[in-house]
Amino acid sequence: MFSIPGKSPVTITPAAERQIARLMAGKSAHGLRIGLKKGGCAGMEYTMELAQSPDPADEVVEQGEARVMIAPTAQMFLFGTEIDYETGLLESGFRFRNPNVTEACGCGESVRFEPLEGARTAP
Repeated sequence: MFSIPGKSPVTITPAAERQIARLMAGKSAHGLRIGLKKGGCAGMEYTMELAQSPDPADEVVEQGEARVMIAPTAQMFLFGTEIDYETGLLESGFRFRNPNVTEACGCGESVRFEPLEGARTAP
């Protein structure tokens, strides 16, 4: 895990904590697994799924009744992220305030990160 000892890799706002706990209780799930996959305008999209158990390499963050499991391939990209849940007139949903994002698409569904040091890019 990409982490700093004694520091949570992500923070969860009270609104997100309540929503995650509601979702977990409604589906009798162990927690909400978050990750990243290739896709979208900017290159990467967040993924979320209710999970019945953590994978051995998941980083688990617990707050109150909420439990978030971070997939191993996303851990270094999500470090420092605040997970929030916003309710609006037209839409409601989780919001990721991620300091590692260098670019986001206009619709807010996908993000881009700086290439890792030493990573090769396609010509």
